[in-house]
Amino acid sequence: MRKSDKKLDNQIRLALTDVCESALKKIQGFEWLTHSAQYDRFPDSLRVTCIFDTNEHLEAFKASAANQQLQQQIHDGLKALGIRIRTIQKHIAYDTEENCECFHDGNWARRLQDD
Repeated sequence: MRKSDKKLDNQIRLALTDVCESALKKIQGFEWLTHSAQYDRFPDSLRVTCIFDTNEHLEAFKASAANQQLQQQIHDGLKALGIRIRTIQKHIAYDTEENCECFHDGNWARRLQDD
């Protein structure tokens, strides 16, 4: 990773930390989020993964207005960094602690790598 890529990655991390802290207060079952990117194909390769505790909470979230609000917050945070993404939904994935435990024995590094 180039020095400029590391700097951008840190800026994204900080922006998404703000989104995460807000979501923790407002969204039932929300646990954390993370991002990944291949900077030689950026921003097309950018992926933000939002993690919930259970599949039940995730499904309720997806059916609620909070889904659109979280997507907008992520989009706004990236936009503030000058990152232009046309369709934010294509860059956001959802997962649960429940699924990670079931399919990857709770090993998030392996689960996110397999994704």
